[in-house]
Amino acid sequence: MTGLVILAVAALAAVGFGLHRRRTDGRFVASETTTWSRVATSLPAAEPGERATLVQFSSAFCAPCRTARVVLADVAAQESGVRHVEIDAEKHLDLVRALDVRRTPTTLILDGSGHEVLRAAGAPQKSQVLAALAHSSGASR
Repeated sequence: MTGLVILAVAALAAVGFGLHRRRTDGRFVASETTTWSRVATSLPAAEPGERATLVQFSSAFCAPCRTARVVLADVAAQESGVRHVEIDAEKHLDLVRALDVRRTPTTLILDGSGHEVLRAAGAPQKSQVLAALAHSSGASR
Protein backbone atom coordinates (compact mmCIF):
# COMPACT_ATOMS: atom_id res chain seq x y z
CA MET A 1 0.00 0.00 0.00
CA THR A 2 2.83 2.42 0.87
CA GLY A 3 4.41 1.72 -2.50
CA LEU A 4 1.22 2.78 -4.29
CA VAL A 5 1.06 6.05 -2.35
CA ILE A 6 4.68 6.82 -3.21
CA LEU A 7 4.03 5.97 -6.85
CA ALA A 8 0.95 8.24 -6.93
CA VAL A 9 2.85 11.14 -5.35
CA ALA A 10 5.75 10.70 -7.78
CA ALA A 11 3.34 10.58 -10.75
CA LEU A 12 1.56 13.75 -9.58
CA ALA A 13 4.88 15.55 -9.10
CA ALA A 14 6.04 14.51 -12.59
CA VAL A 15 2.79 15.64 -14.20
CA GLY A 16 2.93 18.95 -12.31
CA PHE A 17 6.51 19.57 -13.39
CA GLY A 18 5.68 18.66 -17.00
CA LEU A 19 2.73 21.07 -17.06
CA HIS A 20 4.89 23.83 -15.59
CA ARG A 21 7.59 23.29 -18.24
CA ARG A 22 4.99 23.21 -21.03
CA ARG A 23 3.60 26.54 -19.83
CA THR A 24 6.95 28.31 -19.39
CA ASP A 25 9.30 26.91 -22.07
CA GLY A 26 10.01 29.40 -24.83
CA ARG A 27 8.04 32.22 -23.18
CA PHE A 28 9.77 35.57 -23.16
CA VAL A 29 9.90 37.62 -19.96
CA ALA A 30 10.90 41.26 -19.60
CA SER A 31 14.40 42.24 -18.53
CA GLU A 32 16.46 45.42 -18.68
CA THR A 33 20.21 45.05 -18.48
CA THR A 34 23.08 46.09 -20.71
CA THR A 35 24.28 42.91 -22.34
CA TRP A 36 25.95 43.53 -25.70
CA SER A 37 29.17 44.85 -24.15
CA ARG A 38 29.58 41.57 -22.25
CA VAL A 39 28.80 39.49 -25.35
CA ALA A 40 31.22 41.55 -27.48
CA THR A 41 33.98 41.01 -24.92
CA SER A 42 33.54 37.23 -25.15
CA LEU A 43 32.92 37.16 -28.93
CA PRO A 44 34.81 40.07 -30.52
CA ALA A 45 33.88 38.98 -34.07
CA ALA A 46 30.13 39.04 -33.35
CA GLU A 47 28.15 42.00 -34.64
CA PRO A 48 24.87 43.26 -33.18
CA GLY A 49 21.74 43.81 -35.25
CA GLU A 50 20.62 47.36 -35.99
CA ARG A 51 17.10 46.70 -34.71
CA ALA A 52 17.61 43.65 -32.47
CA THR A 53 20.03 40.85 -31.67
CA LEU A 54 18.89 37.32 -30.83
CA VAL A 55 21.55 35.91 -28.49
CA GLN A 56 21.23 32.15 -28.04
CA PHE A 57 23.11 30.20 -25.39
CA SER A 58 23.51 26.55 -26.44
CA SER A 59 25.42 23.43 -25.51
CA ALA A 60 26.73 20.64 -27.71
CA PHE A 61 24.37 17.84 -26.70
CA CYS A 62 21.20 19.92 -26.34
CA ALA A 63 18.47 18.79 -28.77
CA PRO A 64 16.20 21.83 -28.13
CA CYS A 65 19.22 24.05 -28.91
CA ARG A 66 19.22 22.79 -32.50
CA THR A 67 15.53 23.64 -32.82
CA ALA A 68 16.12 27.10 -31.34
CA ARG A 69 19.04 27.66 -33.74
CA VAL A 70 16.88 26.95 -36.77
CA VAL A 71 14.01 29.14 -35.54
CA LEU A 72 16.21 32.08 -34.56
CA ALA A 73 18.31 31.95 -37.75
CA ASP A 74 15.11 31.86 -39.80
CA VAL A 75 13.68 34.89 -37.99
CA ALA A 76 16.98 36.79 -38.35
CA ALA A 77 17.03 36.05 -42.09
CA GLN A 78 13.40 37.11 -42.47
CA GLU A 79 13.45 40.30 -40.36
CA SER A 80 15.55 43.28 -41.45
CA GLY A 81 18.00 44.64 -38.89
CA VAL A 82 17.89 41.47 -36.78
CA ARG A 83 20.93 39.26 -36.16
CA HIS A 84 21.28 35.86 -34.53
CA VAL A 85 24.36 35.18 -32.38
CA GLU A 86 24.86 31.72 -30.92
CA ILE A 87 27.12 31.26 -27.92
CA ASP A 88 28.47 27.91 -26.70
CA ALA A 89 27.62 28.03 -22.99
CA GLU A 90 30.30 25.49 -22.11
CA LYS A 91 33.09 27.59 -23.65
CA HIS A 92 31.88 30.90 -22.19
CA LEU A 93 31.10 30.04 -18.56
CA ASP A 94 32.07 33.51 -17.29
CA LEU A 95 29.50 35.08 -19.61
CA VAL A 96 26.90 32.47 -18.63
CA ARG A 97 27.43 33.31 -14.97
CA ALA A 98 27.48 37.08 -15.55
CA LEU A 99 24.18 36.96 -17.44
CA ASP A 100 22.60 34.40 -15.09
CA VAL A 101 21.89 31.84 -17.80
CA ARG A 102 20.60 28.75 -16.00
CA ARG A 103 19.81 26.32 -18.82
CA THR A 104 20.19 25.81 -22.53
CA PRO A 105 18.80 26.96 -24.77
CA THR A 106 18.32 30.44 -23.38
CA THR A 107 17.53 33.25 -25.80
CA LEU A 108 18.08 36.92 -25.04
CA ILE A 109 16.56 39.63 -27.21
CA LEU A 110 18.69 42.75 -27.21
CA ASP A 111 17.42 46.04 -28.61
CA GLY A 112 19.42 48.14 -31.07
CA SER A 113 21.44 49.73 -28.26
CA GLY A 114 22.47 46.35 -26.80
CA HIS A 115 20.13 46.26 -23.81
CA GLU A 116 18.44 42.99 -22.93
CA VAL A 117 14.70 43.54 -23.16
CA LEU A 118 13.38 39.96 -23.15
CA ARG A 119 14.62 36.50 -22.22
CA ALA A 120 13.32 32.96 -22.77
CA ALA A 121 14.47 29.61 -21.42
CA GLY A 122 13.73 26.66 -23.67
CA ALA A 123 13.24 26.53 -27.43
CA PRO A 124 10.86 29.28 -28.55
CA GLN A 125 8.46 28.89 -31.44
CA LYS A 126 8.78 31.22 -34.42
CA SER A 127 5.52 32.98 -33.52
CA GLN A 128 6.85 33.65 -30.00
CA VAL A 129 10.07 35.16 -31.36
CA LEU A 130 8.20 37.38 -33.84
CA ALA A 131 5.80 38.56 -31.11
CA ALA A 132 8.74 39.25 -28.79
CA LEU A 133 10.51 41.26 -31.50
CA ALA A 134 7.35 43.29 -32.10
CA HIS A 135 7.07 43.88 -28.34
CA SER A 136 10.74 44.87 -27.98
CA SER A 137 10.55 47.22 -30.96
CA GLY A 138 7.50 48.91 -29.50
CA ALA A 139 9.13 49.15 -26.06
CA SER A 140 12.34 50.73 -27.38
CA ARG A 141 10.60 53.49 -29.35
